[in-house]
Amino acid sequence: MTDRLAESAGATAPRVPADDTPPGAVRAEPGSAGPGSAGPADGALPPLFARLERWTREQPNETAVKAFDGTLTYAALTARTARYATALASAGVGPETSVGLLLGRSRESVPALLAVWSLGATAVPLDPGHPVERLGRVLRDAGAAVLVATEVPTGLEPGGITLLAPADVRRSAPGALAVSVPAPDSCSYLIYTSGTTGRPKGVEVTYRGLDTFVEALAGLGLPPGGLGLNAVSPAFDGWLWCTLLYLTHGQGVALADLSLDGLRQAAAEGREPLPAGLRTVSLTPSLLAAHGAGIDSAEVVVVAGEACPAALAERFGRGRRLLNVYGPTEVTIAATWADSRRGDDVTTIGRPLPGYRAYVLDEELRPVPAGAEGELYLGGPAVARGYRGRPGLTASRFLPDPFQGGGTRMYRTGDVVVRRPGGELEYRGRRDDQVKIRGHRIELGEVERIAAELPEVVAAACCPLAAGQTLGLAVVAAPGAEPAGLAALVVERCRKQLPAAAVPSTVRVLDRIPTLSTGKADREALAKALAAPEEQPGPEAVAPGAGPTTSERVVMAVWADVLTTEIPGPDADFFDLGGHSLAAARAVSELRRITGLRVGLGALLALPTAAHFAAELDRLSAEREAQAAGPAGDTPEGA
Repeated sequence: MTDRLAESAGATAPRVPADDTPPGAVRAEPGSAGPGSAGPADGALPPLFARLERWTREQPNETAVKAFDGTLTYAALTARTARYATALASAGVGPETSVGLLLGRSRESVPALLAVWSLGATAVPLDPGHPVERLGRVLRDAGAAVLVATEVPTGLEPGGITLLAPADVRRSAPGALAVSVPAPDSCSYLIYTSGTTGRPKGVEVTYRGLDTFVEALAGLGLPPGGLGLNAVSPAFDGWLWCTLLYLTHGQGVALADLSLDGLRQAAAEGREPLPAGLRTVSLTPSLLAAHGAGIDSAEVVVVAGEACPAALAERFGRGRRLLNVYGPTEVTIAATWADSRRGDDVTTIGRPLPGYRAYVLDEELRPVPAGAEGELYLGGPAVARGYRGRPGLTASRFLPDPFQGGGTRMYRTGDVVVRRPGGELEYRGRRDDQVKIRGHRIELGEVERIAAELPEVVAAACCPLAAGQTLGLAVVAAPGAEPAGLAALVVERCRKQLPAAAVPSTVRVLDRIPTLSTGKADREALAKALAAPEEQPGPEAVAPGAGPTTSERVVMAVWADVLTTEIPGPDADFFDLGGHSLAAARAVSELRRITGLRVGLGALLALPTAAHFAAELDRLSAEREAQAAGPAGDTPEGA
């Protein structure tokens, strides 16, 4: 090994020793096949580690992970993974040992995850931004034996859990990465999703499912090199989707934080929230609509987590490859996708991934004909084991697969779809999103779909209003569409296609749809916003010289539109009024458009009152006027 390679692989960040170049790349444990094997059969490397071995060998100096705390090349990632595996094994970690990963969006999060899998253990991804009570409940339910964390949040009592810090791992002796071949039905990771009982439920995903998913990913055919965006919460399997998609194809995982805290940190450091030079981007449609201006370099855009409106697909699919990916946590991250490169309609969720099965069934578990609505059931080797410690719930959602037999199972998604004649699956909504309005059963997804089919609409979200007797609907106008009159256009379309009880009584055009931390629509917040009285323009009743300044009135008007609420005065706090990261980004973008001033997001995040933001606009305006006027002595003689 040359000194140049050692320096390149190890120089990942200041104060990190340049010793993260492994003496060998990746090797299987004794008794298994060599590193060149393509899959786990007969003891060969599992598919993920076979890919890691390939890219470490072919492009050791290419970026594998990029984060706020530095980067890791592929050689360094493999070496760091080996260090974590050694430390975890010393702590007693082995097959089925649950390991909590509380590393946020640090570069350490990727090698720590890979190390858990190299030992055949169970990863439990966690988000430091979640409430301490939730973190503790998840760790207890998972039976975590080890917690890997940079620091333990205040109030989190790990009890008898062994703590492992990245700093300790980096000081350990380097070595080659040895990968155990796990039992196919052992648990590779636990993802905790919301439960109807109010406590999260842990989905146990097997190594068989993980291998099936990685092998399916490899068929996507992304080009190696460059960066792929991962802006998902590390506690959700969307984070795994992004990480595995990029690593499988030899791209770098660019970890970014689009939460409010992440935007504040980016502003404080004087950088853009999204890294430059992104080659592949994966976002929910809501996040894509909010941050799409920063992805001009992307060759491939992936939307997932929500229905993709036609206008959004048209906007971001123009001139690039677009994939619409669908899949519940219970079937290993993703199960179907639509791909513009093969000519799919990307407003659908496409067809099953290789190795996956999709059934559209009625209430008697009989297949429905093409074009008829039915519930989507998913089968194949990627179906999860079930919910940890909840056999009753597992039995109700994971059913015997009558079409395969042999003890195989299928997962009942609760999603309503239609199989088109060509085989593409069209998502129609959730069964458990049904509501009753004046005695009529209505699918919220149907109302949203009807509205989103308008070319002027880029996103739509529907909810029952507080009284429970009417529906509210919010829509986001497509770029170039005229917001004025759009609400009336939506109502007209709904009246033409829906029964009277399903026609929304309140339709508003918003700059953004309120979202949860997952990026999905927050229906509770939406209902509150739609129930609030809409501000009507009228004559000002203030004496001359009193009340808000002109700049303050401009800021307050934009805030009122973005937050769909009245702004009580210039001293009102944007975030106290319900603002969050997406709203802040949209408010600043709109004020830039109106004023022509390059005001930064940091100005809003640092002092979030209308008065302070207006003062910043006035300062920038004065600077612009001074620059336009030029020095007083520059006037030409005789002018």
